[in-house]
Amino acid sequence: MYPDLAVRKVLVYRLGSLGDTIVSLPCLHLIERVFPNSERILLTNYPVHAKAPAAAGVLGDSGLIHGYMRYSVGTRDPRALFRLASEIRRFKPDVLVYMMSTRSPRAVLRDQWFFQWAAGIKRIVGLPRDDQRIRGFDPDTGLYEAEATRLARGVSALGDAAPGDIGNWDLRLTLAERQAARTALGSLAGKPLVVCGPGTKMQAKDWGQENWRALLARLTGRYPRCGLAMVGAKEDADVADYALGGWNSNKVNLCGRLSPRETAAVLEYASVFLGPDSGPMHLAACAGVPCVIAFSARGLPGVWFPFGPQHKIIYHRVRCAGCHLETCVSEARRCLTSITVDEMAAAVDEVLSAERHARTLSDFPTLP
Repeated sequence: MYPDLAVRKVLVYRLGSLGDTIVSLPCLHLIERVFPNSERILLTNYPVHAKAPAAAGVLGDSGLIHGYMRYSVGTRDPRALFRLASEIRRFKPDVLVYMMSTRSPRAVLRDQWFFQWAAGIKRIVGLPRDDQRIRGFDPDTGLYEAEATRLARGVSALGDAAPGDIGNWDLRLTLAERQAARTALGSLAGKPLVVCGPGTKMQAKDWGQENWRALLARLTGRYPRCGLAMVGAKEDADVADYALGGWNSNKVNLCGRLSPRETAAVLEYASVFLGPDSGPMHLAACAGVPCVIAFSARGLPGVWFPFGPQHKIIYHRVRCAGCHLETCVSEARRCLTSITVDEMAAAVDEVLSAERHARTLSDFPTLP
């Protein structure tokens, strides 16, 4: 589709956290290409007590989105919905781009009614047809359609979002964000670097701090020239500190010290990223960094894997796979506890020994 220069205002509807925003990047780049003259506002959920949505931590000053509109997830309060409809009418979007997670036909019809009749939006792109609600499955690989691919399929009326092109995952990090990363890394910015983000807010995704410490102890003996940076939220600092105890060489704990985008800038220095299914995993994939992941089987294989062919995902298809539990109470996280340190270490060895993933100092970000 050719650029539509006449469209002045676009409303994008996408809820979720850091990872949900990252996998929508190819679609956001497409929207910018198709509507280059538009003001683009993201209708999304805000964390409790936060003044900005999680999406703002990912998109920052990229220019892909210019502002945010708050939606309270699951609200049925008529007054709240009326206020939201009024706010949308004041914005007067020419187009709504609908990029929601898979929803029931009834929920989609309800959304369509709200946006068309309550909020007055005439043109909507991305409302799924019946045949688009089924997530694809590849019997040869045993993997389900990635969320980034499903989103791209949903907005294909605008053109090809091309999630297979790494350029469409560009976060457009600023000089200041890259400088903050370099300062935080200090002397590690000039060394081969392993980045690890062991933390997770979800018990069902937690591989366990003992495993992370044992893995790092194994790797520090094999790769003594490598430095180690731990990344994550402030709440992950204690787990990261414990895991750091296994590393004998240069190391730094950056948990809680950097924004998501500054963390992405740190990851540009990495030779490999280690962690569970998490936001930092997706940030690493944006930079083309190979990930070695202890992946919970709570979700279907492939849907939330980091995008790209360079990753090593350890996913055990236990009998309870696809449970979607946030807290595993019956199987004691069998899918994760069955993943061994040996398996993870072998995957790291494969990544770091692969010539196509070799990083030299010329690959690292340069600052003026």
